[in-house]
Amino acid sequence: MAARFEGLLELDTGKEVRVLFTNRALAEAEQQMGKGVIGVAQGFASGQTGLFELAHLLRAGMEFARRDARVGGRPVSLNDAYEVLDTAGFTRVAQMVMETLAACLSYDPGNALPDGSAGNGADPN
Repeated sequence: MAARFEGLLELDTGKEVRVLFTNRALAEAEQQMGKGVIGVAQGFASGQTGLFELAHLLRAGMEFARRDARVGGRPVSLNDAYEVLDTAGFTRVAQMVMETLAACLSYDPGNALPDGSAGNGADPN
């Protein structure tokens, strides 16, 4: 088991957008934003976090999901993330991203189930 959590957003167009948050994905997002993800997560509650941070988290999660799927193609861009935001809307994207981010940040291997799963529907791989 590892700190590895996936989120899924189904767009009205029928397209599925997957995100994968791992410690590496979050570190990449921090580097791109110039901010720590814990502060960004707290900022959603206080109103200090906005579209800029959400788009960067979404892009990092989408990119790591793409890499994990090993489908090839070009890296996910920030423009790709903004297209998803434009299509799905801030609230839907923020909910999915923040739920997945919170699961990753709160991961505790001591709470994993005997089969190695996190016990919350997270992918144990």
